[in-house]
This record gives sequence, structure tokens and C-alpha cells, in this order.
Amino acid sequence: MKKLFFGALLALFIAQPVSAQTQEKPKIIVGIVVDQMKQEYVWRFYDHFGEGGFKRLVEGGFMAKNGHYNYASTSTGPGHASVYTGTTPSVHGIVNNSWYSRRLKRSVYCAEDTTVQAVGGYNRNGLISPANLYSSTITDELKMATQQRGKVIAMSIKDRGSALPGGHLSDGSYWFDTQTGNFMTSTFYMDELPKWVSDFNAQKKPDEYLSKTWNTLKPIETYVESGEDNSKYEGGFRGKDTPTFPYDLASLKGSNGNWGMLPSTPFGNTILADLALEAIKSEDLGGDDITDFLAVSFSSTDYIGHNFGPQSKEVQDTYIRLDREIKRLLDALDAKVGKGNYTVFLSADHAVAENSIRMKDLGFKADNISTRAVAGFVNSELVSKYGEGDWIEARGTDIFLNHDVIDEKKLDLYELQLFVSQKAMEFPGVYLAIPGTDLVRNSYTEKMRALMQRAYHPKESGDVKLILEPAWQGGGSTGTGHGNPWNYDTHVPVIFYGWGINEGAQSVREIHITDIAPTISMLMNMRLPSGATGQPVFEALKD
Repeated sequence: MKKLFFGALLALFIAQPVSAQTQEKPKIIVGIVVDQMKQEYVWRFYDHFGEGGFKRLVEGGFMAKNGHYNYASTSTGPGHASVYTGTTPSVHGIVNNSWYSRRLKRSVYCAEDTTVQAVGGYNRNGLISPANLYSSTITDELKMATQQRGKVIAMSIKDRGSALPGGHLSDGSYWFDTQTGNFMTSTFYMDELPKWVSDFNAQKKPDEYLSKTWNTLKPIETYVESGEDNSKYEGGFRGKDTPTFPYDLASLKGSNGNWGMLPSTPFGNTILADLALEAIKSEDLGGDDITDFLAVSFSSTDYIGHNFGPQSKEVQDTYIRLDREIKRLLDALDAKVGKGNYTVFLSADHAVAENSIRMKDLGFKADNISTRAVAGFVNSELVSKYGEGDWIEARGTDIFLNHDVIDEKKLDLYELQLFVSQKAMEFPGVYLAIPGTDLVRNSYTEKMRALMQRAYHPKESGDVKLILEPAWQGGGSTGTGHGNPWNYDTHVPVIFYGWGINEGAQSVREIHITDIAPTISMLMNMRLPSGATGQPVFEALKD
């Protein structure tokens, strides 16, 4: 009888997944980045979430309630690079989504690579890799720590949301091609798509999702956490007179880019979750004792946020739906490797501002601003002081002066940087302008200047860096934007969950997104990414 009892007990023990207490490392790490997610959305929409998505992560893991980006230029490319390298643009070099290259005399895209070709999609959409990164990523370090045996798979609707998190050693980074309706990659990673990705594409899911009607998941009258459905501050879709539910996607897609419309609906997040679940199964992620990494970046939140703005019913519905996609992902991980045998982090690549015209109408000192107008004003001031010349080579949130003209006239570069900075700050809407020379040679401690300094890369940035006044944007009258160092653009969720993570813990101290990668490094007992400047979040980790 004893033998039967102990035999049954042993069989039961063997049948159970390895517990987090006895397992040396998580079987898989899952990095989730939600494009344009404010920390505020966790709180605002919390009562609408189910028990298995955001609530499970928050209540069963660790949440930094005061998580922030610690640099200016809060946008998608720099955000993804910073999360995965553990450092800021001043080190990793991704200073914006696109920026002017003085060396190439043209604008460069953050994930562009003209030496590679498309695989499985439109050629122009396949010139993509992490080649512009100056630092290794946490995914690179996992590959090197496991002698390339741990798998890294990255995916997003946006190419930059896949290529930068996947790093240089990714086993497969995939993004959505709006020209073909397929997920694609480039020859940086492989010469042809894996069969499972080709089979996934063959299902024609974009056509299925674009045949649906997007209506609110719950009764619209319960969405009291957002504003009126028909707001003049919302954009909407071509072919529909008002930005209001419901949206008949089948009738609208032809006027809105066909497959290109998918990312601007919540179904862009759904199809990405579909792909993630297929990757877990087909790549056998977490299937052995060597830790794998799955990087999933949800992009549709950004497209919808830009179009409708943070107070819209559309944004609220998108997050309620995303909550269900996260539950699907967690449920799949439970089934594959068992609860407690994987680690998840969730953050955002940036947050977002309120619509500047709405803020102006509410009585705030806010408006839109044109960087072209700023550059034009500065150029006219340069002409008045120094004479005729093409003084400005390129402009944006950085102003690039024409060094050839400055050398030809035998002028001092720093003198002109100072002059341009002073004049730029006279323009309505410009809060601060700092010469690039000062950003390189000084060490700022005051918050705004320090944020600008961490966004400035000596080889990739311009002669003068600008930031706008609070609530000002360089956009139109509808939707919204981001890209500044004010709290509305920097305050994002930072959540850890699962193996090695304290359960039900929170912190209100300021924690930075550059702390995510070092925390994963400490969790895995492996070296930091090469350029990492963040610090581990000690409150998140079990002793």
C-alpha cells in the first residue's frame, strides 16, 4: 500500500510543471510593449478589464506606478530601443523615428538598412534591420549567454517595433506589410519565411478582420471614462462623415488603404496576438530548459490614438479589447510552460499628449507649432546678422546648421549655435533650445536639460535641440501627438510578472524604462546590454 501511495505521489509530482521555486531560470521571457500607452489608461479603464489580462499582471506582479521615460524625443523608435538596450538615445543612437544624417545628407529611418532585401513582402518595406543601434539589446545578451541556443522571436505591426527589440541576433523578426497583407521580414534575418509564418499568411486573416464591423465591445453608454463619441477633436476615417461608432470596415477599407487600414483598428492587435500564439507553438518557445524570448509590440493603440486622441471612445474600446488579447497570450503561456515558469514585462514606447487645440479651447496656454516656421524665423535672423546664405541644412526638433557656409564665412560654430538657441526661444511655443556643443560637454542635473541631454547623440543629432512648451504640438486640429519630455509623454506603465517577480507589489518612486533591461539581466544572471545605463528595479525581484 505504501509503495502504491508513494508511487502515485511521485507520478503526480513528475506530471506537474516545474515550480518557480525549483526552476533555475524562466523557460521564456515575454516583453510586451504597447505603443502610446499612458500609465493613466491602467487606472482609467481598470474596472472594464477582465481578471486575466492587465489585472492579472498588476495584481499578481510588480507595478511601478511612477514609471517614466528619462529623455526627450519620446517616440516609437527611441522608445523600443531604450526598453531593450537599457539606455537612452545619447548612447544607443536611435534619436527619433527618422532624423537627418549629416554624413549621408538625407533623412534616415531608425530601422533602415539598404544592404538587405525584403522577404515575404513588398521590397521597399523590407529594407529593415537593427543596424543603426550602437548598443546591444537584452535579447542579444540572452542569445550570447545561451551560446545562441535560446530563441529570440520578435513581432509587431510596425517594422521598428520588431527589428529594434529583436536585436542583432534575432532568430526571426516579423512585421506587417500593408502592401500585401502579410507578415514579412528581411534578409538580415533569413532568406525565406519559415513555413509557419507562410502558413499563417495563407490564412488571409487581414481580409477576415477587415470584413468585420468595429463596434464597442461593451455598451457605449458604459464608457464614461472617455469623452463624447462625436468630437471635433477626433480624426476618423475617410468615407465616413463622423468619427463615431460603428465602423463598417468592409465599406471603409477601400478609401483607407485596404490592408493599410488594419493597423488603425483594434484588429491589428488581434492579428498580432494570433501570430504570437502561433510562434509559441511552432517555434516551441519555452519547450526546453534554455530560456527563450518573445518580444511582442502592439502598434494599433498608437494608430488609433493619433487618429482619435486619448479622450475618445475608440481608444477606450481598443484597450478593453487589448486586455483580452493579453489574456489570450498569458493563457497560451500557462498551457505551454505552466504558471510561474515564465516572466513577462509590460511597458510602452511612449505616452501621449492631449489634443493641443482642445487644451487651448479649455483655456490652457497651448497651441500648435510648425517646426518649419521656427526654422524660417531662425534663418531670417541669421541672414539679418550674418548675411545671405543657406544657413539651415535640416530642421525638426533639432536644427542642423550648414557647416560649409559657416566655414566659408570663417565663423565660429558655437557662436552660431548660441545665437540660434536664443532666437528659437523667442518663437511662440518653444520652451527651451540648447546648443549641441553644450549638450556634449556639460553634465546637466536640472530635469528638462538632463532629459534633452540624454536624447542627444553627438554623431546623429543636430546643432541645436528644441523642446516645446507644455501642451504644444506640431500637429493638426484633430487627434494627438507625442515626442516631448513633459509628464504626459513620459509617464508609462512598467510592470513585471511571473518567475522571479514579487507578487502584488507596487512602487511610487520614479522608475525609468531604461531600468527594464538591467532588471531582466539580474533576473537571468547575465551581463547587461553593452550600453546600459539603467539600474535594476530591486523591489520587483524576489530575494
